Amino acid sequence: MSLSVSSSLASQPDASAAPSPHGAGGATPGEPRGTYQVRTFGCQMNVHDSERLTGMLEDAGYIAARPGAEPRRGEVDVVVFNTCAVRENADNKLYGTLGALRPGKDAHPGMQIAVGGCLAQKDRAAIVERAPWVDVVFGTHNIGSLPVLLDRAQHNREAQVEILDSLETFPSTLPTKRESSYAAWVSISVGCNNTCTFCIVPSLRGTEKDRRPGEILAEVRDVVAAGANEVTLLGQNVNSYGVEFGDRGAFAKLLRACGDIDGLERVRFTSPHPAMFTDDVIEAMAETPNVMPQLHMPLQSGSDAVLRRMKRSYRSKKFLGILDRVREQIPEAAITTDIIVGFPGETEEDFQATLDVVESSRFSSAFTFQYSIRPGTPAATMEDQVPKEVVQERYERLTALQDRITYEENQKLEGSVVEVLVAEGEGDRDERTQRISGRARDHRLVHLSLPQGLPAASRPRPGDLVTATVTRAAPHYLIADSALAAAPGTEPSPEQFSVRRTRSGDAWEAGVQGLDTGSACGTGHGGGSGGPVTLGMPSPRTP
Repeated sequence: MSLSVSSSLASQPDASAAPSPHGAGGATPGEPRGTYQVRTFGCQMNVHDSERLTGMLEDAGYIAARPGAEPRRGEVDVVVFNTCAVRENADNKLYGTLGALRPGKDAHPGMQIAVGGCLAQKDRAAIVERAPWVDVVFGTHNIGSLPVLLDRAQHNREAQVEILDSLETFPSTLPTKRESSYAAWVSISVGCNNTCTFCIVPSLRGTEKDRRPGEILAEVRDVVAAGANEVTLLGQNVNSYGVEFGDRGAFAKLLRACGDIDGLERVRFTSPHPAMFTDDVIEAMAETPNVMPQLHMPLQSGSDAVLRRMKRSYRSKKFLGILDRVREQIPEAAITTDIIVGFPGETEEDFQATLDVVESSRFSSAFTFQYSIRPGTPAATMEDQVPKEVVQERYERLTALQDRITYEENQKLEGSVVEVLVAEGEGDRDERTQRISGRARDHRLVHLSLPQGLPAASRPRPGDLVTATVTRAAPHYLIADSALAAAPGTEPSPEQFSVRRTRSGDAWEAGVQGLDTGSACGTGHGGGSGGPVTLGMPSPRTP
C-alpha cells in the first residue's frame, strides 16, 4: 500500500486550537460541529459510498444542511463532492462546480470543501493545484479518513490530500446514514478483476475484494430489522463473488440465503458480467421467492469484433443464450442492459450487429452511452476513433429502436396486476397528477392513482406495497389508474387497489416525524425519511 500526500499530515487539533465559526475545530461535546452537504456523481457504488460519508459526518457531530442551503452564500459549513471518472467531461463538470464555489469560499473562509471518489483517486494532488481553495482530497480506498482530514485541514490551515492505492478496510465497517428507510444497498464486494479496455474503474477501485457471506447476511438482517424491505446486493461484478475465497458458487448460495431472512421481501443485485454468469444463479433467482424477476445484464456491444477489442470475454451468441435460459425459468423477467456506441474501430456492420442483438433481446430498457475517450484506458490510444457525428447518428438510431421495444414490452403488461413498492422521488408530476409512484417487482416504474375520497390516514406511504392493475402503458413507465374504475360509493376490488402497510412504511413515517436518531441524509436528495446513522458492520477477518 502506498500513500500520496501533497501536504503535511499533522496530528489532530489539540484543545488549544482556535475555534472557527464554521468548521469542526471549535466544537464542544454535545454541540453540532457544523452543517454539511454531500453531492454525489456516478454509479450505485458512489451512492452507497455517500451514505457512508454522511454517516461518518453525522457520527463526528455534523448535521445535514437544510434543504436548499446554498454554499455560495455561506449557508453550508462542509461541502463534499463524491466524484465519478467514467462519464465524458467529468473533470470539467467538477472543476466548473468548484469554480462556482470559490466566491462563497472567499467570503466565508471557514467553509470547507472536500473532493473524494474516483476522480479524486485519479487526479490526486492535481485537484488542489487547479482549485487551491479545496481543503481535502481523499480517494476511493480511504473514505473513512474524511472527518480527520477536515480537522487537519482546519488545524494546519492548508489542504490535506490523502490517496491510498489499496483498500485499507472494507467500507461497510464505516458508520452509514442510509438514504432510504425502506430500500438499502449492501456491498458484497469492491473492486474489479476485469480488464475492459474502455473502463478506468479497476485502476481506481482496485482488484476485487469479497466480504464473507456471514458478514453480508448480518448486514442484510440489520437493515431489515431497521425497516428495509428491499435490499440490493452491490458489486462491480457480483457473479464473480466468492472467487477470492475459493467458492465459485457463492453468489447463488448468497441469493438463496437471502430468501431465508424474515421480513426481506425484495432482493435485487447489480451488476453481473455475462462471461461469468452461470446457471446456478438463474436457478437461485427462479427458486427464491424474494429475488425479484429483474436482471441487469450489460451487453456493451452486439458485435463480436468490438467485444474482442473491448476485452469482453463473451460473444453475442453466449449473451443471447443467457437471456433465453433466464426467460425459460423466469418468463416474467425484465432484463435491462448497458450499451456503448462508437467504440474505436466500430464499423457500420458492427453497429448493425448491435441493433440485431437489441432487437432479439427485447430489453425492458437500456442505458446507452456514446463512447468518449477516458485518459488512462487502453481504448483511449486505439486507432480508428469514430467521428463524433457518426457516433451521434448511430446513438440516435439505437435509442429510437430501444424506445420502440420498451414501449412494446410495456404494452404487453396492460391489464396485468402489479405489486408496487411505493417510493419517494420517482414521480416528478405526482402532485399535479394526484398519483403516487413506485417500482413493480420487475423494477418497472409505475404511476398509480388513489381511490377518490381516500382518507389521508389511509394513503400509502413510501415503503408500503400497493396492488393495482395496469390501465395504460407509456414509453418509459406504466400507468395504473384502476382505483378510479370502482363504481361511486363502492370499494375498489383487491386487484383494482389494495394496500399492505409495512414495517418499512412505519420506518419512513417515523423518519418524517423525526422519531429516528437522524434527519435528512444530506446527500442532496431531500427529505427527512432516511434511517438513523448505524454503526459499521464487522470488518473481514483473516482466516
